[in-house]
Amino acid sequence: MADHPRALWVLAFVAFIESSVFPIPPDILMIPMILAAPRRAFLIAGVATVSSVLGGMLGYFIGAFFYDAIGAPVLEAMGKGGSMAEFNNRFNDFGFWAVLVAGLTPFPYKVITIMSGWTGMPLATFVATSILARGLRFFIVSALLWKFGAPVRAFIERRLGLVFTAFVILLIGGFAALRFL
Repeated sequence: MADHPRALWVLAFVAFIESSVFPIPPDILMIPMILAAPRRAFLIAGVATVSSVLGGMLGYFIGAFFYDAIGAPVLEAMGKGGSMAEFNNRFNDFGFWAVLVAGLTPFPYKVITIMSGWTGMPLATFVATSILARGLRFFIVSALLWKFGAPVRAFIERRLGLVFTAFVILLIGGFAALRFL
């Protein structure tokens, strides 16, 4: 499918649904597409980014609308409604970081998209952070494949998630250290 004329549409669909309900990341399609047509690497990354953010907005709205209809009544019946309000406030205090971490690392982005809507994170914060995180992830993958080609594929598939995770940990650790200095 990577060199099929409609491959970009399939990538857009996969990136869109992966951000809210689908378990398979768009990288599985992105990598062979870029290797098949390196000159289109950044177009492919752009399509993946835009589609992923739009799919993330679907996840956000799933969390926003289905939590009130299903989740809140169940939690109220269990006597946990008050603790959820506290959780929502704490999540939203660190919402930027949650979306950034999920958008860059192997942590399922769809979980954070749904939680962001469920907790009432400001939509503008969610969208801006999603654009940053998903754009970084997809454009870095595209740049590596564009520059180094097939030899870097194994690194991307096996180790890039770990590198992104280490980067995020160092970034968050750096900001935490600055607070205490």
